[in-house]
Amino acid sequence: MNDVHSATRVWPGIAPAILVCAAAPAFFVLEIPWLGWMLLALGLAAAWCMERGRVAAPGPSLTRDLSLIAVGLLIVSVIPLAAELDNLAMLRFTLALGGAVAVPYVVSRYLYRDRAIAFPWRTHRRWGRLQWGWLVAVLVLGWLILPFYFITSGVYQNWPVVDTPDLIARLFVGVGAVGIWDELFFICTVFALLRRHFPDALANILQAIVFVSFLWELGYREWGPLLTIPFALLQGFIFLRTHSLAYVVTVHLLFDAVVFAVLVHAHNPGLLPIFLV
Repeated sequence: MNDVHSATRVWPGIAPAILVCAAAPAFFVLEIPWLGWMLLALGLAAAWCMERGRVAAPGPSLTRDLSLIAVGLLIVSVIPLAAELDNLAMLRFTLALGGAVAVPYVVSRYLYRDRAIAFPWRTHRRWGRLQWGWLVAVLVLGWLILPFYFITSGVYQNWPVVDTPDLIARLFVGVGAVGIWDELFFICTVFALLRRHFPDALANILQAIVFVSFLWELGYREWGPLLTIPFALLQGFIFLRTHSLAYVVTVHLLFDAVVFAVLVHAHNPGLLPIFLV
């Protein structure tokens, strides 16, 4: 769909898109809000100037689409993303993350009057052997890699201690809910909007910058990007191949199921004796 673009279509718009996506590491990695605001403002201003200078602006508006990404990033950035399991923290996550998906969708649909953002849950196609095989591979790779990453790097301590049934249940709900949200925002919103203007591979790299930055503040630090960057890129690629939100969510939830089990195991050695580390 978007694999072939002329140079005049791709390159003038790439600088504003990079500026907007670069706001994510400013917000979530460097944790410098004013830098994120400045990058968003510069990106939107550059897109507006670029489009204003064109005699005709065929196709979707880059300024509008980048503004939807900017709104989502701003909403997420208002809360600390450190994993917490108390009632207030879970409510805070629900409102901010929910708003980051809902507000761009409503603005796109009812203010901009387009259907830039959609959530194609079902494609009415059966999953093939390759798709089922990848689900198994996700579990196996997660079982082999994630315990080593979380425990040897010590990043499991970025998540609260879960040593009671209530806290374990809250962790299970939180990990799963954030995993679903990841696909709704990073794939169905950010990636989908960028694909309207750039080749798929470039749009995928840009969405991965945003995806991985969020995961960094959430707790996937140390050498975590060596895992999260390929994961983010693969999720975008899988969505391109399947066009199925249900499938990418299933992949993510299987991955997160292993994350949940590893966190419980790391905080309660011996409770889940199923890992090699």
